[in-house]
Amino acid sequence: MTPEFDSLVVGEQVAEASFTLTRDSLVRYAGASGDFNPIHYRDDVAVSVGLAGVLAHGMLTMGFAVQPVVDWAGDPARVIDYQVRFTRPVFVDPVEGALVTVVAKVGALEADARVARLDLVVSFNGQTVLGKAQARVSLS
Repeated sequence: MTPEFDSLVVGEQVAEASFTLTRDSLVRYAGASGDFNPIHYRDDVAVSVGLAGVLAHGMLTMGFAVQPVVDWAGDPARVIDYQVRFTRPVFVDPVEGALVTVVAKVGALEADARVARLDLVVSFNGQTVLGKAQARVSLS
């Protein structure tokens, strides 16, 4: 069911979700994307370049983060724009993985176009990992 544009209020939380990234997720994403940089699957290589360990692909994190917006909108085609800034890495523990949380709030409403801008707070271990994460959703 499509959300009603006229019932939205700036500042209102419209979606929230958590997802776990695992080393298996990273391997699958590497295969799908062709990004086989070893910092995404080998601790020794990640540490040798100064990282704390294996980190998730930024685009994988970005893709998971928009899913609560897609679910809320009811149709992925309603998401007409989505942008983020990569601000911090998501380190993926070999056993426990990494739990990433997403909270989406209405940031602005474009009445003429019936578009809602949703501001996403995407965090891992209490820190924001995607800055200025925003999705524009058409509700016409």
